[in-house]
Amino acid sequence: MIIATAGHVDHGKTALLQALTGINADRLPEEQRRGMTIDLGYAYWPQPDGRVIGFIDVPGHEKFLANMLAGIGGIHHALLVVACDDGVMPQTREHLQLLSLAGQPPLSVALTKADRVDGARIDEVQQQVAQLTQQLGWPDAAQFVTSSTTLQGIDALRQHLIGLTEPPFTPRYRFRLAIDRAFTLKGTGLVVTGTALAGEVHIGDTLWLTGVNQPVRVRALHAQNQAVSHAQTGQRIALNIVGEVEKAQITRGDWLLSQQQDQGTTRLTVALNLLQPQKNASQPVHVHHAASHITGRLTLLSEQLGELVLSTPLWLADNDHLIIRDSNAQHTLAGGRVILLNSKKRGKRQPDYLTWLEQLALSDDDETNLRAHLRHQPADDSELAWARQLTPTAMDALLARIAPVRLHHALMDPAQASRWQQQLCDALAHFHQQHQEQPGIGHDRLRRIALPQAPAGLVLALIEQMLAQGVIQQRHGWLHLPNFEPRFNPQEEMLWQQAGPLFGDQPLWVRDISSALRQDELTVRALLLTAARLGHITAIVRDRYYRSDQIQIFADLIRQRAALGGSTTAADFRNQLGTGRKVAVQILEFFDRSGFTRRRGNEHLLRDARLFNACSSEHAIS
Repeated sequence: MIIATAGHVDHGKTALLQALTGINADRLPEEQRRGMTIDLGYAYWPQPDGRVIGFIDVPGHEKFLANMLAGIGGIHHALLVVACDDGVMPQTREHLQLLSLAGQPPLSVALTKADRVDGARIDEVQQQVAQLTQQLGWPDAAQFVTSSTTLQGIDALRQHLIGLTEPPFTPRYRFRLAIDRAFTLKGTGLVVTGTALAGEVHIGDTLWLTGVNQPVRVRALHAQNQAVSHAQTGQRIALNIVGEVEKAQITRGDWLLSQQQDQGTTRLTVALNLLQPQKNASQPVHVHHAASHITGRLTLLSEQLGELVLSTPLWLADNDHLIIRDSNAQHTLAGGRVILLNSKKRGKRQPDYLTWLEQLALSDDDETNLRAHLRHQPADDSELAWARQLTPTAMDALLARIAPVRLHHALMDPAQASRWQQQLCDALAHFHQQHQEQPGIGHDRLRRIALPQAPAGLVLALIEQMLAQGVIQQRHGWLHLPNFEPRFNPQEEMLWQQAGPLFGDQPLWVRDISSALRQDELTVRALLLTAARLGHITAIVRDRYYRSDQIQIFADLIRQRAALGGSTTAADFRNQLGTGRKVAVQILEFFDRSGFTRRRGNEHLLRDARLFNACSSEHAIS
């Protein structure tokens, strides 16, 4: 159990903790000299049943609000402290408001310095506090009238705190700890402390330390100020770590993670809880997350949604809470709950995209969120596991319930995968109708025709899956529908026996074949269309054909140049072929149209090496 104090400066938070636990949480010499909490302080209260209740004492002065915010992440309970002589003061309201925006933990109230006032004043302050806590979302916050000097009400408050229950530990999440302090101990070495936001850690575990992006090993552990072999979420943990890292390299806000993550997030979408309407659609802000305090820019997408672009990466996960303050760090603007990491740069105000974001904002449990996510767009399974911070076992169980379509490392909603498959098949059928002389279409060209806006790698993976399932087929790298099975009729078979030998190393026109066979051009054109679909010949322009093995030779020349890091120009290609420039240009333009190459200025760069490949079998997946 971790309890954080809250309240205005000089209302007796530290004195109250000392009366409860016997520990002075002001550890810094300057704090003890000035009698004012400046940084986070800690006190631990062992119980007869073996439990240890941990307290985080936060500073109450507005100048040290960043330190206060660093102390309220991952707590189980908040203890609002209000002095009876002062009553509700500015930081009383502000701290309570921040607790509300940071996730609204359960709240108790201690009215301190009761020995300085009479009963009427105590009643007045109790009413003030009750009105404030009800207004901010705690309608039943228990109040205790106390005095740290006379110990009035201390026993009653102790019994109340002992009876608090904490949420049960959930082992399905990975270990995450936000570091708020680092120091070295003689004979021990480097120690870091923080509150575990999720998961569990054991002695001997290897963790990833952000900031330096290095692995470290856990040599020893203390949880709630006691030596332990393992610790878990909801505890104050001190970790003795070893690795190639020194104290000076660690800063407040760094993370210890069970999963390696080299980069944090710099662009994200949050569900907003605005304290008041904002005049500016975009403005610089200060952002507080766990023990981190950075700057960024907030752009409003709607009254409930905003995009944050951060100046420094944060190691965020879905549903993490942020506090957003103005550019001068004087006023709190909003609370934010992470709903999408790595949000897109463009099109974020499109109605369908905003509708999807609103659905994500309403679905905070893992299963509902993942279903909502995949209904709009596919996702990388490792990115999803990171965003939800699920252990591999928990992630596998979640996917078993949802049963998405898996494409390599990507996950798709089955309904969307079916829609994409149909779009690919429709585009392929249309291509067959419009290009009867071609045996099919290349992978990348089909992707660009059917699903130009979808992620390229994902569409190509779906095409491979469709090939494996027999939904589509390929011949020599050309994709075609299963019912696209050209064949010669008996008359064409006889005619092809005469026409085939006419093709040498040079291209032939329909009229050339027609003249040689003494057949009308319509008959010859139909014959050559069927021969092209069967893969015997290839039309580089309408009615002009090469033997397909010649086209494969030409394609190999381009593949060879690409393997050496080069591209092909019309002049180079003409010299390689030993033919005229016009024919060389026709072949290169044909390669561009087919998707085998793409043109950039005067250069032709390899795009889809699977095409025009004699090694490609009819049903192979390239």
